[in-house]
Amino acid sequence: MSEDAGPAVGAVVHDSGCDRVGVVLGHHGTHLRLAPLRGGRAWEADPADVRPLSRAELLSAQLAEVNARSRRPL
Repeated sequence: MSEDAGPAVGAVVHDSGCDRVGVVLGHHGTHLRLAPLRGGRAWEADPADVRPLSRAELLSAQLAEVNARSRRPL
């Protein structure tokens, strides 16, 4: 990921500024707009704090979301 372009919209990244995983929704000025994988309240992140997830990290984050959904009452 280059400093100028940043991650693409739809990319799943880790924001070390708040230790969260999110999907890139877009670029907002000098910041990125991220949202949780499961949906919810979006937040802004400094591109310097964001890195793409490895394949293993992405699978782990997706599995955590599936497990969280399975524990919710119907």
